[in-house]
Amino acid sequence: MQGVTQASLTGSTLTGTIVRDATLVDVLLNNLGLIAAITVVLYGIAAICAVREIMNSRTAQGSIAWLLSLFFLPFPTAFLYLVFGWKQFDDYADVQRKMGRFERTLRAAELGIGDADASTEWPVLSKIASLPFLSGNTCTLLIDGEATFSSILQGIAEAQHVVLVQFFIVRDDVLGRTLADLLIEKARAGVRVYFLYDEIGSKSLPKSYLRRLRAGGIEVSGFNETHHYLRLLGPMRINYRNHRKVVVVDNRHAWVGGHNVGDEYLGRDPDFGHWRDTHVKVSGPAALACTLSFAEDWHWASGTTLDIVAPGPYDRVGDEAVLVMPTGPADPLEDCSIAFTEAISRARKRLWIVSPYFVPGSEIQTALYAAALRGVDVRVLLPEKADHRLVWLASHAHADDLVNHGIRVYRYLDGFLHQKVVLVDDDLASVGTVNFDNRSFRINFEITLWFTHPSFIRQIADMLETDFRRARRTAPDDLDHRPYLFRVLAQSARLLSPIL
Repeated sequence: MQGVTQASLTGSTLTGTIVRDATLVDVLLNNLGLIAAITVVLYGIAAICAVREIMNSRTAQGSIAWLLSLFFLPFPTAFLYLVFGWKQFDDYADVQRKMGRFERTLRAAELGIGDADASTEWPVLSKIASLPFLSGNTCTLLIDGEATFSSILQGIAEAQHVVLVQFFIVRDDVLGRTLADLLIEKARAGVRVYFLYDEIGSKSLPKSYLRRLRAGGIEVSGFNETHHYLRLLGPMRINYRNHRKVVVVDNRHAWVGGHNVGDEYLGRDPDFGHWRDTHVKVSGPAALACTLSFAEDWHWASGTTLDIVAPGPYDRVGDEAVLVMPTGPADPLEDCSIAFTEAISRARKRLWIVSPYFVPGSEIQTALYAAALRGVDVRVLLPEKADHRLVWLASHAHADDLVNHGIRVYRYLDGFLHQKVVLVDDDLASVGTVNFDNRSFRINFEITLWFTHPSFIRQIADMLETDFRRARRTAPDDLDHRPYLFRVLAQSARLLSPIL
């Protein structure tokens, strides 16, 4: 009896399977036209992407990988290409032309605020920025969150005419609400306040926060507010983020650096502890250049033109030269990559790089190896802690290559490291928002301040020497003692470097 029951159950299961398979076949046969149409559409999109890749190829290896994937797997490769491969921002480039970016060098000369010596010494950087180094500035190095936001909030409190605020991440926490309260207070006092944020970076920011700002008289815009994330043709904006952190007060004072608006940037996150970051306050003509960068972003984001006329005469407030360099996917060349490769290639004695995310392209790796072979003291300071696990793993693989080529790599131990700083000899330094990865160099909208004044460079050198003392150097022997699984995961993450 048990055998009969077993056979009956087996036969019933088999019959049910056959019926389901027959039903699936019937569904497919009845919808052949729809399936054919979907296939044609997929291959059509893939063909458009393939032609676009052929005509705008950067590297043969990358293009061949895309083309093979588009041919053999049009789904989902075509949609991945629209997100990660189609790098074109003609509409933003139009804004740059309308805002007169390429005439700014002549305008600076007319105003007499260009620093001819620094611009002549660093012509590649100046040409990329479409501006000369600007003279007559005073620069203040702001180490960590307390110093940075104390300075920013005080500057906003003293604003008389206009306040421009732009951050990648804004949180509705104690710091975020403190900033909002102050901005609303200034707006109600008659100061024009503009608030620009990135929707991806600030994805957790509640709409109530933005409604409160607008109700307080503040002009608010998300970077992609008037541009759709998903488009049938052209780049899907979700992969292209505005990573700039800029505050400008009255076109005379500007703050640029690595800090976003969140309590963790003040060291209040128990998981990260001390948050090591760097900002710079610049007073003088360079602040107006930061306004120009904000104005381009604001015009593209909101569709409205920002009044950028500085009130009253423009006085020189110091003797420091500063170059303001906005970069992004709308640049005609890979400007960010060119700028940092140029700076690295000019190093003769010392090259110190600090970045929280280190996933460099081949051009940066080659430049670093060449610097080490020249006998330059090349050091790279990275975080010991991870906030983005995949990027952190990939950075280990890249950093291990540097160690094997004689470059000194350090891991910061006193909390989480987030600053973006480069020091070249005693001649050049940069502070900004650029990480040493493909995203910052080619995908994100970023901004970097370059400095040449000896006293400010000494301040940065002293700051970095303190940071190195709080770090552990990675010895070549350390690489052999890592678990094999960790090395496999790191090398696997490295394969995703182009999109990290």
